Amino acid sequence: MLLHSGAMVATTLVIYLVVLLGIGIWAQRRIGNTEDFHLAGRRMGPLVAALSASASSSSAWTLLGMSGAAYAWGLQAVWLIPAVVSGFFINWVFIAPRLQPASHANQALTLVEFLSNGTDAPTERRLRVLGALIILFCFTFYVASQFQAAGAAISTALPVSATIAMIVGAVIVIAYVFLGGFWAASVTDALQGLMMLVVALILPAVALVAVGGPVALWEGLNALGDPSLVRLVDQPGLLLAMVFVAGLFGIGLGYPGQPHVVNRFMALESADQVPFARNVALTWAVLIYIGMVVLGWSGRVLLPELADGESVLLQLAVDLLPAVLGGLITGGVLAAIMSTSDSQLLVAGSAVSHDLRRGRISLAMDRLVIVLLGIAAVLLALFFPASIFDRVLFAWQALGNAFGPLLIVLLFFGRVAPGYRLAAMATGFALTVAISYFPQAPGNAVERLVPFFIALAIAFAGYRIARRPA
Repeated sequence: MLLHSGAMVATTLVIYLVVLLGIGIWAQRRIGNTEDFHLAGRRMGPLVAALSASASSSSAWTLLGMSGAAYAWGLQAVWLIPAVVSGFFINWVFIAPRLQPASHANQALTLVEFLSNGTDAPTERRLRVLGALIILFCFTFYVASQFQAAGAAISTALPVSATIAMIVGAVIVIAYVFLGGFWAASVTDALQGLMMLVVALILPAVALVAVGGPVALWEGLNALGDPSLVRLVDQPGLLLAMVFVAGLFGIGLGYPGQPHVVNRFMALESADQVPFARNVALTWAVLIYIGMVVLGWSGRVLLPELADGESVLLQLAVDLLPAVLGGLITGGVLAAIMSTSDSQLLVAGSAVSHDLRRGRISLAMDRLVIVLLGIAAVLLALFFPASIFDRVLFAWQALGNAFGPLLIVLLFFGRVAPGYRLAAMATGFALTVAISYFPQAPGNAVERLVPFFIALAIAFAGYRIARRPA
């Protein structure tokens, strides 16, 4: 029976990976210039934009990390749902309707180019260099966590080592992004978004039924004998409880600063498409994140002695589902991994060829950067493994605090004085990295909120300076 199950999982995964490579080959034919490679020629439809933006912002952290957090934290993980969905809301309600027409008007191909537009030549060069270096630094950590999760997913389902599985997953991702650029990343992300939705609808429902329903779930968590699992916030006192919740909502504030997400808004063909795309994305987010939290809780009751909480999804898929569905679930995990790492590899290529060198390097160099960053991420994952939840959130917050505050001020208020743009970007990033080395407040509130609001204040001060008469 185990051999039969393994064969079915292997077959499902192989078919899925072949489809991804096929999309890469198809997309290669649509690449005529750098605008096609980096932004799909600004011709992306709303459904693909919504699903690909959602999937690329919801990595292995969502399926493995968030379910693992719910497994470890218990009831207080419920705060992750509004915290993360608030980020989707901010992006689609406030950022997308403004960024789409603004980026089409100034023809920016990347987020960093948009943030540096309208400054003097020396400042523009500094902003491009700083932005590119921040992206390369953060995405090396981010992609490493995706590849690490790929190894875990494949090695759990198949009789291969995590190292071999990680390398195979990385090669597939690098290959189709290398071939098809933004078209390949976006279409595969849309497919992967649907796969993730299947995971979030099927497995949590099956797990909840296996527990015995919502009442049995509550009773099961209580029966584990750990009071922290059934507290809405497990913090000593009201003040620390508020700090914990505020820190989680800081995750949502990071969404506007994610270059691999907001470039979907820049690629949309028309601003009229934003409302439909917004409805798709918000519905998707609510279903995904509720599902992962319920799954983590159910897994804590069904598998209370699990050594690694971040493996709860994979273990429940093996234990509760038939072989074919188990293969689909594992494929869904791979989908989450690839849907983020492909977009990040692409943005890293853009950062070097378009931002760092102002477009003076060919598509061949774009592709070389993608390969080199992929190799660096694999090495980091192999020799310096870390928690998927923590590593992703560190990179996420560093990007969000570097780019988000400046983007918000530019879109909602107007021009920011050149030096203040540089200061806002550098301060948001540097403070996030520096604070990460110190003991953390509940919910990592200081790391997530303090750099963001200081960078926002600097950017707004730059707007006030830019308004003054010459």
